[in-house]
Amino acid sequence: MKIRWPGFLICAILGLVMLVGGLLMPAYLRAVDASVIQRAGRSGPALLEQGRALAGAKKLGAAKMLMRAARAAGIPGWDRLGETVTNQALQYPDALAWGDDSRVENLFGSNAKASTLRSIAMPVLRSSPATEDGEDGPEAGAEPFTDFIIQQENRDAALAHLRDSSSTVVQELLRTRALNKTVLFPPSSSASGQAFDVALLECGLLLDGGHLTAGMSDDIFLSAAAANRGSNSEPLERVLMDFMSLGDRFNWDQLAAFVAQIQDAGTLHQLAGQARNAGEQLPVLFAAVQLSGKPAAVAKYLAKFNQTGLEDLGVSLHSGAGGVSELAQRGQRLFNSNLEKQVTASNPFGAFFYLAADCSFQKPWLALALKWFCYLLGGFFLAGALHFARPAVSSLEQPLQVRGFHLFREFLFSLGFLLVVLILSEPFLARESQKGGFPFRPQLPMLGGMVPVGIAGIKQTIMNPIILLTLLVFFALQALLYMACLVKLAEIRRQRVPPRMKLKLLENEDHLFDAGLYLGFVGTIISLIIASLGLVKFSLMAAYSSTSFGIIFVVIFKIFHLRPARRKLLLEAEAGANAADAPASVPMPALPS
Repeated sequence: MKIRWPGFLICAILGLVMLVGGLLMPAYLRAVDASVIQRAGRSGPALLEQGRALAGAKKLGAAKMLMRAARAAGIPGWDRLGETVTNQALQYPDALAWGDDSRVENLFGSNAKASTLRSIAMPVLRSSPATEDGEDGPEAGAEPFTDFIIQQENRDAALAHLRDSSSTVVQELLRTRALNKTVLFPPSSSASGQAFDVALLECGLLLDGGHLTAGMSDDIFLSAAAANRGSNSEPLERVLMDFMSLGDRFNWDQLAAFVAQIQDAGTLHQLAGQARNAGEQLPVLFAAVQLSGKPAAVAKYLAKFNQTGLEDLGVSLHSGAGGVSELAQRGQRLFNSNLEKQVTASNPFGAFFYLAADCSFQKPWLALALKWFCYLLGGFFLAGALHFARPAVSSLEQPLQVRGFHLFREFLFSLGFLLVVLILSEPFLARESQKGGFPFRPQLPMLGGMVPVGIAGIKQTIMNPIILLTLLVFFALQALLYMACLVKLAEIRRQRVPPRMKLKLLENEDHLFDAGLYLGFVGTIISLIIASLGLVKFSLMAAYSSTSFGIIFVVIFKIFHLRPARRKLLLEAEAGANAADAPASVPMPALPS
């Protein structure tokens, strides 16, 4: 009656090794590990490198935004980038507003720049650390482009310049100033038409300067042409409103750099809404779009995670362009664990972890499959250790032993083990969706008030992730218990005992066969208690699903499996009893010949 120590130790050690290996595999269902983002950051320029390149090209406004993003992300060396921008701004004060776009800089003449640029650009960006309020100071950079172009002399100069443009898109856009029926803006010819003109001029200058992609230009041309032919002008006005909203937050240099890679009006609308709600994290959004070169992926990521997306993108800035692109393309939340860093700081855990991070970066689904296989194998070995820990059976129970059936039970245990470990170790598994609408209320300086353009409502879903996960857990537990009952029924059928003994053994397992009902009741009670305490959002469907699944699985097992098995054993037992009670046949005496 002793424990079989060799088998127990071998299985226990292998099970723990597999469990640790699975935990060290940085692959997840609903998250991407920070180590994978760091691995992706080996390709592509770093944030500070990109900032220095922009400063060298006299795009000081864009370089300044990258510097602010680096400071917000805590990237070492952001202050040196600030010094570079400062030195360049001292040599080229107008570049702080216009960058190297001399066409637009020369457009407005010295009078306009005397009233705006020189009063703002000459007290250039300081190279010292941030002020107490966390900003660069009021003298840090040029005014937003909307505030500049709204002035009458600047509007007149820009309009005269665009009338001489050779771009067909610009000319089609200018013809929309004759529209009398607009939706979002007052018509250009009305007393309040400055807003329409400002938005149109911003869009026209970007088109004329070649700062927009072919796809974006095509969208503008088609919507403008449709409006000029009498169709609904709202699509065009929404594009113009998005440009004006961005111009209200960026100077010309920053605006041109931000929209330079946007391919369509839908992406522009998403990014404009996200910029309106970014607040102090606007430099992070700007840097993410600049570094990744994939505005659509960034917009989609922030639409999916509107609460934590900018924070995660800020962390990915440490890994440069490759890291931001990888995070945006994966469309998953960033998982950054301090415990993971401490464990993997030394070998052998660190060596295995970073090798696994390479696998997770190159083949994420293969890494996830290997992680689950490690959990499954770990549970199987731990179940094997428990099997070896049980004392050997007595001689009375020897006829009840069926070879190989303990492997089925260990496999079922490993499935349950996999489910439990996934629930406990997967980050953000039960987090609710962060999708929601962005209110759009841009401030127009000439109107002195707010212009509501529509608020996208947040869609409420009945089947949120917590309810779905609860249903899945209850279903999986009941399914595992159902399979355990099937294995026990098959084992009793194959035991080397008479049919009447098998019937008695089936009666002895009635509690196991009814365990699905007990588990269902317990799950429902626990769900109601947790909901009453306010720990999760209450859901009657999730609470009563446990009992429902238990009833369904128990009914299926008893009607379709247990009842036919008992019927067969009853017939076998009755046939055996009748054969035993029948009198022995007496041979007939031989007749005389």
